[in-house]
Amino acid sequence: MEKASILNILRKGNTVFTFKDILLSSSETNASLLKRRLHYYVKNKELYPIRKGIYAKDKDYDRLELANKIYTPAYISLETVLSREGIIFQHYDQIFVVSYLTREITCDGQKYVFRKIKDEILTNPLGLEKKDNHFIASRERAFLDTIYLNKNYYFDNLSSIDWDRCFEILPIYENKAMEKRLNSYRDMAKHA
Repeated sequence: MEKASILNILRKGNTVFTFKDILLSSSETNASLLKRRLHYYVKNKELYPIRKGIYAKDKDYDRLELANKIYTPAYISLETVLSREGIIFQHYDQIFVVSYLTREITCDGQKYVFRKIKDEILTNPLGLEKKDNHFIASRERAFLDTIYLNKNYYFDNLSSIDWDRCFEILPIYENKAMEKRLNSYRDMAKHA
């Protein structure tokens, strides 16, 4: 991999790259040689190492993009989206991610909370949006993910929830008890 090749990768719109991303984007076929070259770029501060096998252009990378790349497939959801949308008022410094496993990790000073969800739900694009270089749940998908993973969850403000959209997304969860909880939350919101 020539210097021009790494510069082409860095010119992409992404701010975070995995080793696999770089391998697929380069003409390099020898993985161990690529690792040595990446080590050289890190040493010369042309790449910023975030964690093993994950790099950024510099320290000013998109942390939501990183959250999608630590464990894939994954998308931003739960409290991160609910807080931004004003559905819950509690502020969280952690970034909450739905993925195929449950983990809490701290990476480059940022805490990431991964919550496991069934593969059929995780890989279904209904209610997900691609923003910049990461996938993020809509407010309705994040709301549904939350009531799927938590039997009793307190929401501060349900006025912005599109209930019709929730019922469109609901079948991907294949959960009758969740449908009852959704109806209960809708009724509470109507009487609030």
